[in-house]
Amino acid sequence: MSPSPDADTQARLRGLALLRRVRDRMDREYAQPLDVEALARGVHMSAGHLSREFRAAYGESPYAYLMTRRIERAMALLRRGDLSVTDVCFAVGCSSLGTFSSRFTELVGVSPSAYRREAESGMPGIPSCVVKQVSRPIRNREARMTAPDLA
Repeated sequence: MSPSPDADTQARLRGLALLRRVRDRMDREYAQPLDVEALARGVHMSAGHLSREFRAAYGESPYAYLMTRRIERAMALLRRGDLSVTDVCFAVGCSSLGTFSSRFTELVGVSPSAYRREAESGMPGIPSCVVKQVSRPIRNREARMTAPDLA
């Protein structure tokens, strides 16, 4: 005998609530050394199950989501201009400057150093909340454009 549709719905909702807890923890603790195993233990799941369910719910892996949060925070710190790129890297929880720079460049389109230089040349008169919104990193290759097929 299979569970009733209500039981299936309840189980799905419980699973989504656990995934929200994981996502919220990454949003709060992005600068901490988080890995999928630690996140999974926090919600009593296996790492593989968490990864599969997270990707199904949010369209990207937990690691990709965490790195996007870190890069968003790094962008804000680089705009401030008082920290070096290396200091920003470690402040957002990355332990490898190379990985940080590669991921930053992939998501933002320019290197952290170039982003910082552009931010220093500034956007005078534009509120920081607007700058933050229009300069968000691109996840899941959302904005990658292919050349239009004109033929």
